[in-house]
Amino acid sequence: MNTDDLRNWLRAYGAAWEARSVDAASHLFSEEALYFETPYAEPFRGPEGIGGYWSKVTEDQRDVDFDSEALGFIGTLGVAKWSARFTLASSGAAVELNGVFLLEFDDDGLCSRLREWWHAR
Repeated sequence: MNTDDLRNWLRAYGAAWEARSVDAASHLFSEEALYFETPYAEPFRGPEGIGGYWSKVTEDQRDVDFDSEALGFIGTLGVAKWSARFTLASSGAAVELNGVFLLEFDDDGLCSRLREWWHAR
C-alpha cells in the first residue's frame, strides 16, 4: 500500500458513506478488522459488526458530502484527515464533522484497523 492506494480507499469509503451503503462500507474491511469510533469505545469487529454500526449511524443522515485528504503512508499505516456534512432527517439539523483517521491495512488492501477522532458542529 502507498498514498495513492490510501486515496483510493478513502474515495471508496466516502462513496459508501455518501450512498449510505452498508454493503459497500463493509467490503472495505478485513474479516478481523477493528473499527474504533472513539478512542475509549469498544471496537466494532469485522465487516458484520462494522456494517451494523454503519447501518445505525447513517440511518438518519441525508445528503452526505464527504471529503478527505491522505496525509501519508508508512508501512501498513495510513493517516488521513476528513470532513463530512449531512442533514439529519429526523430534525432537519445540519451537521458538520471534522476528523482524522489512523488506518492499518492488510496485504489485500483491506482495512484491518480504523481509529478515528472527530468533532461535530
